[in-house]
Amino acid sequence: MKIRGERECTECGTRWSYYETGSIGCPACGSIQSVGTDERTEHTDLPLEFDLTPIRSDIDDVKTSELADRAHDHCREYVRRRGFVNAGQLRDLDETYLAATELLHVSDIVAREIRLEDREELYFLSVLRDADLGERPPPEDVPPSLQAARGLASANAVREYRRDIRTWLEEQQTDLTTSERSALETLGEHVTRIRMLEGDIDPQTADRLVEATRELANGLRGDELAVNRAQDRLEGLELSP
Repeated sequence: MKIRGERECTECGTRWSYYETGSIGCPACGSIQSVGTDERTEHTDLPLEFDLTPIRSDIDDVKTSELADRAHDHCREYVRRRGFVNAGQLRDLDETYLAATELLHVSDIVAREIRLEDREELYFLSVLRDADLGERPPPEDVPPSLQAARGLASANAVREYRRDIRTWLEEQQTDLTTSERSALETLGEHVTRIRMLEGDIDPQTADRLVEATRELANGLRGDELAVNRAQDRLEGLELSP
C-alpha cells in the first residue's frame, strides 16, 4: 500500500516516522489525528519483534506438541504481517523471515504427530532455538519426514517475496529486460511446482531456490551479473524429492 510515512500530530505537533514505529498513534500524546508530510510511498513492511523466548522458557514444563502449537501461532502472526518493501525500497529476503516460515511449517507437523522420532523432535527444538536469531539448521540436518516443511517454507517465502518484488517494480515503473522478465517468470513457475509437490523436494534444492531469489533481487536493484547468476541457479534446480 502507498502511505505518507512521515507524520505530524495535529494535537501536539510531534513528528515521527510510521516506517519506524508501524503505528499511526502519536508517540508523544497518543492521538491518532495526524497528517502526512511527505509523498505517498509504497510500504508493505512493519517493524515487528520476533521473540521466541517465552516459548523456549517452557521447554521443560510442557509437551512438545504444546510448544509446537504456540510456535505455530506466533510464527503465523509474524509472517502474516511482514513485508519486503520499506519506504519504497526493496528489502532482502532475510533469514529471520525464512526461519520463521520454516518453524511455522515444522511446528504444524510436530503438533499433529502422535509419535515423534527423536531426530524430528531435536530438529524442531533446534529451529525453535535459533529462528528469532535468523538462523536455520543446515539442509543436511533436515530429517526426511520434515523435508517437505523446509521445501514448502522456502516456496511460500519466495512466493511472498516475489509478490513484493512485483509491487516494487510497479512503483518504480521499471521496464524489465528480457532476461529479468524471464527469470522472474521462471521463479514463479518453480514456486508453483514446489507447492504442487507440497514442498517434498531435497532441502538443498529449497535453499538454492532462495539463493536464486536473492540473486534476482540484487539484479533488479542494479547488479546486471546477478540476473545471469539467478538464471543459472534457476535452470539448474532439480525439483524432485
